[in-house]
Amino acid sequence: MMKILHVSCSPRGQFSESYRISRKIIEFLRVKEPSAVLTNRVIGGGAIAHIDASYASALGATESSFAEAFPMGSMSRSEELIQELERSDYVVIGTPMHNFTVPSALKAWIDHVVRVRRTFNSTKEGYVGRLRDRPVFVAVSSGGRYSGERARQPDFLTPYLRAILGIIGLHDLTVFAIEGSALGPDALVEARIRADQAIEDHFRSFVVPSHSPDQRA
Repeated sequence: MMKILHVSCSPRGQFSESYRISRKIIEFLRVKEPSAVLTNRVIGGGAIAHIDASYASALGATESSFAEAFPMGSMSRSEELIQELERSDYVVIGTPMHNFTVPSALKAWIDHVVRVRRTFNSTKEGYVGRLRDRPVFVAVSSGGRYSGERARQPDFLTPYLRAILGIIGLHDLTVFAIEGSALGPDALVEARIRADQAIEDHFRSFVVPSHSPDQRA
């Protein structure tokens, strides 16, 4: 049975543009596989605390620590979020762009799931992801435009997500965006139409891959 993890990052919740298009992605996935089970992880508005001192110390250690063997605090929350991610066949992240990059809520989630000796190994050759790859769909809403000829701001969100999720083994990343949501009603309508069309075009030819048990190195 297909499992979808929906990570919702906006403090505006269901009223946000990123939430709207992320739900549209989920609708298309459910058309492909109607029996899919959905897990909603709402992290906007400070639902996930930033990492604590014990967790930070464990990540800085060269060997596994007591905190990893007997998780409490941030380490316990990390394990919960990682297992949630491991169980998923698809990940849908709905996020606003704050100051050209990821909001602090999404960064807090990333800090919990990108964990040395758990979701990636640090080797002499570099970082090696321990999670099996799976499709990750990112629904981004931005007040300004960051792509195309009318771009007026940089984009540090997309390359960062590709890099950081790639470290843990998630390379199959597809981004859909609402750009220019703060540029007036007409611009918002145009952005919605473009995003909806891009999602529809993508899933017209999307094939649900076969699922296999999670593999770790």
